[in-house]
Amino acid sequence: MNAAPRPMQAVNDRISKRNFDRLARYIYDYSGIKMPQSKLTMLEGRLRRRLRATNIISFDDYCDYLFNDGGIEHEAVYLIDAVTTNKTDFFRESRHFDYMAESALPALVKHGHRKLRIWSSACSTGAEPYTIAMVMQDFIEDRRELDYSILATDLSTDVLQTAHQGIYPADLVAPVPSDMMRKYVMRSARPGNNDIRISPRLRSRIGFARMNLMDAKYPVGDPMHIIFCRNVLIYFDKPTQATVLSRLTDCLVPGGYMFIGHSESITGIDLPLKQVSNTVFQRV
Repeated sequence: MNAAPRPMQAVNDRISKRNFDRLARYIYDYSGIKMPQSKLTMLEGRLRRRLRATNIISFDDYCDYLFNDGGIEHEAVYLIDAVTTNKTDFFRESRHFDYMAESALPALVKHGHRKLRIWSSACSTGAEPYTIAMVMQDFIEDRRELDYSILATDLSTDVLQTAHQGIYPADLVAPVPSDMMRKYVMRSARPGNNDIRISPRLRSRIGFARMNLMDAKYPVGDPMHIIFCRNVLIYFDKPTQATVLSRLTDCLVPGGYMFIGHSESITGIDLPLKQVSNTVFQRV
């Protein structure tokens, strides 16, 4: 679309019910994210930025561009980026990392695993995989026979760009323990710059990639020893949760661990997993 830029007030119309239903169906089919009518105002607010970026004057024109003029092929990634919610913190739900360091990792090593593979399957802007890397780096510090790698994936290209850079406002890393802060967090030498950057030795351990958990297969390579899939299942309905969890479990080694969010559950889903701690499961 090459039309001239429109005034900002030109995109203050509303999404019709027909177009909301079309958008909600596409978003659900593409990403598994539920978009109930209660999220209409949120969707309008986020898509107004896409209307400005594409110089399209109304939601009707935008939906025509998507669904009638073939624009969806180009716009899909931007549309999904616009509607994806990405909340993340370092050491979020910290008991998971305590369990990982104190129970899961020692058990895996006891069973002969030496090259540990961990997957952060909804990594957002990177706080989760970098937290995992801090825990892993501390764990292998006196265990020279061990090695590890982390795969960090997300549906949103915007958050992956931030994650790959590893640069954050200083207040975001406040939950990081002080000893880890000294080892793994670099502060800017420029006066007035309060941003921090994650150290290169952690960044080099993580591979970032875009992945849609709605895909039929997850191209992650060899099976994982630990998978984090936290605070994303809540956006899926029960059948989609079951499908995604089944595919994730297929990517775990026997005895490997699955971490889900504290507000999430696998109750009623038939999986080869046993619960070993609060929202922590082990493949049997």
